Amino acid sequence: MAEAAGAELPVLPDSVLLQVLALLPLRDRLRAARWDPPEPAPGPAASRPGPGADRLPPPRRVCRRWQRLALDRTVWRHVDLSPHRISSQTLWHLVRRRLRDSLRTLRVQGALRSGDKRRLLSPALLAALGERCPHLRRLCLADTDLRPLPYKSLPASITALELSHCEIPAAWFCGALPQLQHLVICDVPAFSDRHLLNVSSQSRLKTLSLWGTYRLTDMGVQRAAPHLGDLEHLVLRHCVIGDSAVGVIGRHMKQLRFLEIGSAGSLTSAGLACLATLQRLEMLGLDLCDKISLGAVIALCRALPQLRKLKLGGARFEDEVVDKIQASLLHCSFSHDP
Repeated sequence: MAEAAGAELPVLPDSVLLQVLALLPLRDRLRAARWDPPEPAPGPAASRPGPGADRLPPPRRVCRRWQRLALDRTVWRHVDLSPHRISSQTLWHLVRRRLRDSLRTLRVQGALRSGDKRRLLSPALLAALGERCPHLRRLCLADTDLRPLPYKSLPASITALELSHCEIPAAWFCGALPQLQHLVICDVPAFSDRHLLNVSSQSRLKTLSLWGTYRLTDMGVQRAAPHLGDLEHLVLRHCVIGDSAVGVIGRHMKQLRFLEIGSAGSLTSAGLACLATLQRLEMLGLDLCDKISLGAVIALCRALPQLRKLKLGGARFEDEVVDKIQASLLHCSFSHDP
């Protein structure tokens, strides 16, 4: 069987093999490219792998065609390092030897929640990343302490930034990344009103998703909303907001096409009515609570001429109620998630 499979391999065109290689986990991609042992990284940024950190795969010889394909630019367009606990030395090696100007997406996971104090990222490493990968568009960081990293040290080419379970200093987001259009903050309880005000200085921002930012309040939204008038996609889930925050969203964010508000226990039917000014809104997601009536939701949807999708959560609907909602909203689809 193995000999038969090997005999068929040369028949496959390069384009097919490149797609297969691009889907491989990082370890297998490195093996296919005949990984070389890393050289020590310069300066104090390097650190030795801690217990449980990934060991580097041993060097292996592969055929020339296989190595050529494994080193092709398209194979290294999207790199996900998050399943691996890597050291800064390994990351330095990847930046210098494997990542190049074809890189578009990079996912990295630190060890913040494990108690490991070693730093994975440094300003010097980010500078090298920006120089080696000038077309990097999406950077996703998880479990990373960002307090030692200046915001301006991020690669200037980034258009999308995702931060999950990170420590973010209050002074971050001051000054704009020139290309940043999409920002996702997930499960960062320390994210506060001051953070949001700094975020609002990102003049080209089109997408803002805030999940699990419990310190964000109505006052923070009121101060930031006038500077976020060009937003097209807004998600606020598990934030402490109510009618006043929704009111300024309706007043200042009239370019919104996608709006999702979840677990906002202080929001009422009266506040919900303020969203009727969002005449470009195409998708609306809401979590219902005792203070929001189903009639208020239907009235709002009827006032939004471009609305094409309504998604409700936080309540269980009988089939009769679902049919009633759908019959009342002929111009948009309806779905619900208990």
